[in-house]
Amino acid sequence: MEYIKIGKIINTHGIKGELKISSCSDFDAERYQKGNTVYIASRGQYLPFQVQSFRTHQGYSLVSFQNAQNINDVEQYKECMIYMDAADRQPLRNGEYYRDQLLDLKAVDEEGHEIGIIKAVEETCPGQRHLRLQREGKSDALIPYIPFFIKKVDMEQKCIVIHVEEGLL
Repeated sequence: MEYIKIGKIINTHGIKGELKISSCSDFDAERYQKGNTVYIASRGQYLPFQVQSFRTHQGYSLVSFQNAQNINDVEQYKECMIYMDAADRQPLRNGEYYRDQLLDLKAVDEEGHEIGIIKAVEETCPGQRHLRLQREGKSDALIPYIPFFIKKVDMEQKCIVIHVEEGLL
């Protein structure tokens, strides 16, 4: 089975077994539907949990699991990563990509010169995504993930074409 990281458990919430999750998914409501199975990475294992409830609170996902309805059942999972089965991922429309699909793509300018490697997709403030571009011998750059700067994503060539404006890099 292939696992895809969908978040990090940062704390418990209340005493009824809810976990506060910092998400790295754009589809939390789908991922955490009641009855869905997710996996918590703990002590070198992927432990399956069936979702009991989901809600959002102050920008975080709050999730509880069946058979873990009290703080004592879930406290041990603080700081653990949470995953989904890759086979459960739904296809996206043409031109849309999951965050992990963009990682490690080679970034080139419009003339084809390599400028770095995409190392992260970051939410800098609500609704604004940036690609963290790792550049050899230079500091990382944040590229706004908008059509003005992102000209082409070529998954076959594992490449992303970026329009470079003065001051961007």
